[in-house]
Amino acid sequence: MKYLNQLIISLILMLSLMSCDKDFLNKYPQTAISPEAFFKSEEDLKLYIDGLISLPDKYTYQSEQGTDNTATTGAVEIKILMTGSPSAETITGGWSWGRLRDINYFLDNVDKAEVDPVVKNHYIGLARYYRAIFYYSKVKRYSDVPWYSTTLNTSDVEGLNKPRDPRVLVVDSIMADLDFAYKNVKADVPSGSPGKWAIATEYTRIALYEGSWRKYHTELKLESTSNTFFQKAIEIGSAIMDSNEFQIHNTGNPETDYFDLFNSQDLQSNPEIILPHIFDTDLGHGSNVTSIFTDYEQSPTRNLVHTYLMIDGSRFTDLPNFDEMTFVEEFQNRDPRMLASLSYPGWENKGSRYIQRLNKNFTGYHQIKGYGNSVDELFNQSYDFPVLRYAEVLLMVAEAHAEINTINQSILDRTINQIRSRAGLPDLNLVEANADIDPIISARYPNVSGANTGVILEIRRERRVELVFEGQRFDDINRWEVGELFADIPKGMYFPGLGKYDMSGDGYPDIELISKDNDIPFEDEKEKNALGQTLIYYRVSTIQDGSGTVYLENGVNGGPIITESTERQFLKPQYYYRPIPQPQVLLNNNLEQMFGW
Repeated sequence: MKYLNQLIISLILMLSLMSCDKDFLNKYPQTAISPEAFFKSEEDLKLYIDGLISLPDKYTYQSEQGTDNTATTGAVEIKILMTGSPSAETITGGWSWGRLRDINYFLDNVDKAEVDPVVKNHYIGLARYYRAIFYYSKVKRYSDVPWYSTTLNTSDVEGLNKPRDPRVLVVDSIMADLDFAYKNVKADVPSGSPGKWAIATEYTRIALYEGSWRKYHTELKLESTSNTFFQKAIEIGSAIMDSNEFQIHNTGNPETDYFDLFNSQDLQSNPEIILPHIFDTDLGHGSNVTSIFTDYEQSPTRNLVHTYLMIDGSRFTDLPNFDEMTFVEEFQNRDPRMLASLSYPGWENKGSRYIQRLNKNFTGYHQIKGYGNSVDELFNQSYDFPVLRYAEVLLMVAEAHAEINTINQSILDRTINQIRSRAGLPDLNLVEANADIDPIISARYPNVSGANTGVILEIRRERRVELVFEGQRFDDINRWEVGELFADIPKGMYFPGLGKYDMSGDGYPDIELISKDNDIPFEDEKEKNALGQTLIYYRVSTIQDGSGTVYLENGVNGGPIITESTERQFLKPQYYYRPIPQPQVLLNNNLEQMFGW
């Protein structure tokens, strides 16, 4: 069975055990029995820790809204930040501490259990792993935050009114938690729950993130400490590689190998998957992310499309007039990962011919990565989700080496080129990458410099296209200190002007763009192509005019699709961080705002 019955039972019991108010740090779980009666056996420890498992759902595929990867009409926080009047009164999410209380409650009581020290340290390690992830999410959002290593009680006035602790102290504590977890959590754990190598992957991820943040965010004045974190990312990431427990899923079929990672009924046996989230409708645990396609809650950008290489490894943006290519032209001879992530000319939706939908202020490109494309909806809901996979480890090790100038061709061959091989692309060559720097990508990352500029940029390209829609892009833009990329209004498909266009790649027109001043014909008056298929009509205007159904940059004179009209502004360094919600500052006047908030 794909999902462990014991884990499900544990989760249900734990939810009942832990049901409580999650807004305060100073309360025990309200329905829990006393610590003395509960924390006795290994089964008790397992039951509690299983209740702390919190794996990302498939909705992670939607988590890049508002980045340069995806446009959205949703009121996501990053857009509100850049187009509204953000303040501590309006940016109120994120300051929640209930999960920390649950974790610290376990750590405060675990020593009551009379179990083997190795067993006990395994469960302590898992709790500290969860605490590290919890706290680093706070550091990414606020930088300095109060560190609590124990559960507070109502009489602890000093603790309840604690000011922020410095980022250095908090991150040192996070790294100590991760190091203990890495050294003590077992590798042999039930599938779908984190073990040693999942912890090592998160350890590597956090070390790389912090190293990047300290290197590029000069407002912290911590640049001199960045290499310590890059070296830790290399150390732990390399240990994962040297374990020989994982490898890139590569059967020699570039057209399907990458795609299968995100549309598989069973990832437990896939050699690339370090931690899967297992879904099975037979056990009542199903999930289908229909909105990534049917509701277009996010739509891929033209900039993302242009980032993918050609199948021969050359740059798409080196082609003559690349920025005036239409949809069908753009998808010819491209990296197979692009066709596994975006609906392409000739793609079928659940067995039926699909023509790109252009209206609703979206880009015209549609995401299919992670989309259940079977007519059997129960089948779609049982796709597993790859929470952590080996490809990210290889990308992280390569990036860390490049950032501290220890990268060489051998490292590229063990990391990036394993990923490119799966995609059927030629190897990345260190000398050539540094000698022939992509001017377009270089302009997007102006703070990258040094002898390895070219290879750093190519590693970032690989990271973007390999991990697209997996929830990494927002963090990457932030840690690389290129928030101006958030301020670029996403653009979509290019059309040279009014007229008929083939969208399926069969050589026959599928849509017609007409002026906003014309009416769309009645159904029986619409033109049919030579195959007898009725054309789809769109009325074109500029987005400022607003009277069309598709907005082109130059209106009837063509251009890329424009998705937004409100200008964006990203203020540095302020918008890399969030304010503490004002009600919390009023409750604890020792909490001070930072970075202009």
